[in-house]
Amino acid sequence: MSNAETKEDAPRDMRRSLKRGLRCKCPNCGIGSVFKGYLKVRTECEACGLDLTPQRADDGPAYVVILLVGHFVGFALPVFFESFRDNPLLVACLLSVVSIVMALALLPPVKGMFVAFQWAKRMHGFGAPRTPADVSP
Repeated sequence: MSNAETKEDAPRDMRRSLKRGLRCKCPNCGIGSVFKGYLKVRTECEACGLDLTPQRADDGPAYVVILLVGHFVGFALPVFFESFRDNPLLVACLLSVVSIVMALALLPPVKGMFVAFQWAKRMHGFGAPRTPADVSP
């Protein structure tokens, strides 16, 4: 790293940050939690102090989870239907429960990966150095 290049300009490792996001940990340090609830993103990491307010995950994680769960259910439907041919209500109930559980289990890690991706790519203010004017007293 040259003298002109500061730590803020150093490239961020995408793979490492996505793995940390998958574990719902801070993309910068990998120690602090990204969430302070089920899906509520913290304002800053409790371990390293990374400002997480620039993240803009919005509906992206929900779309990805719907895509993944929909594909799984779409491929599982014929298998379940053949296995339980005489009881279609059982097929509907089983796949409904599986869909709900999968969606609820996948949402936090996918949202963590969205936040980590934005941090690694310096999107939405994650790359801008904080100035004294940005910090309110």
